[in-house]
Amino acid sequence: MTLETNYKQLLDSLNTAVAVVDAELKILYLNPSAEALMEISRARVLGTEIQNYFTETETALSALKEAVALQSQYTKRRAKWRLHNGQDLTIDYTVTALTDQHAATIEIQPLDRLLRISREEAVVSAQETTKNLIRGLAHEIKNPLGGIRGAAQLLARELPNEELSEYTDVIIDEADRLRNLVDRMLGPRQLPNLQDLNVHEIIERVATLISAESRGKVHLKRDYDPSIPNLPADRELLIQALLNIIRNALQALTESETRAPEIILRTRIQRQFTIGRENYPLVCRIDVQDNGPGIPPEIIGDIFYPMISGRPEGTGLGLAISQQLINQHNGLVECESQPGRTLFSIYLPMEAHHAETK
Repeated sequence: MTLETNYKQLLDSLNTAVAVVDAELKILYLNPSAEALMEISRARVLGTEIQNYFTETETALSALKEAVALQSQYTKRRAKWRLHNGQDLTIDYTVTALTDQHAATIEIQPLDRLLRISREEAVVSAQETTKNLIRGLAHEIKNPLGGIRGAAQLLARELPNEELSEYTDVIIDEADRLRNLVDRMLGPRQLPNLQDLNVHEIIERVATLISAESRGKVHLKRDYDPSIPNLPADRELLIQALLNIIRNALQALTESETRAPEIILRTRIQRQFTIGRENYPLVCRIDVQDNGPGIPPEIIGDIFYPMISGRPEGTGLGLAISQQLINQHNGLVECESQPGRTLFSIYLPMEAHHAETK
């Protein structure tokens, strides 16, 4: 094909994924970026229809075929492709006619990474705003609480009847409860004490605690990657972050009375992974997956904010604290949920020098 012989070197050097198809959407050419994006081999798929390797709505496929057949330009924004291997992609793609070749190019721009960066920056920014607000409120709340508690103690000493101290005890206990609640909202104040830790040892420690709490009513399934090396983390902070997330899953399962309740603990390595705007060569991913009822759609975007909870008895602090603890490791917690499958993914950089500076 003339196009391939004349422009192959140029197209092969592009970071943009480019496919060339004929009027029947049969693949005439794929550059390396397209091969990597769609996870297919050019040598194996030449001459086959491109829609064999992804699924999209019938309307979108019809529009794509019509654009190629009529030799017109066509662009679709934020299209959802599900690849042949089950991977979901969010992309922009543009179809441009090659009239002299009776073919068309399809330029494909993946958006998932950019959308993730944008979403993470919004979450981090909102959490920082929330944290500053809570710090201001904590100062305004704790000062009068101290005065109320002190006044109640003085009043208790002056009471003529010890039975009346029951009321001052209530005042003191409630003042202490509110102070502890504010302290929990603020989270830990110390910097992480980073040490090289075995992530599976940490997970097993938390799993032991959860098993004791569940009394065998919830099955814990392990799916570990034993090749993951030690990573820099604070043992106590990481245990607390994991405990909050796994305990949240346990409570969702027990309160909903899910049949055959199960929590899956999974570890994997992610390569060239972006957290915020920082790219890390290696990241450890810890998944906590349960088969419970899922998180209500109306709060799924806000579950890492304080006081947001899908449970009537929940305080809405556990997940917010976990996100803050993982952020102190330069990491991130993400969540996706639907009925029967809720997945929390913790991402932790594997390099100590990244974790120490931010």
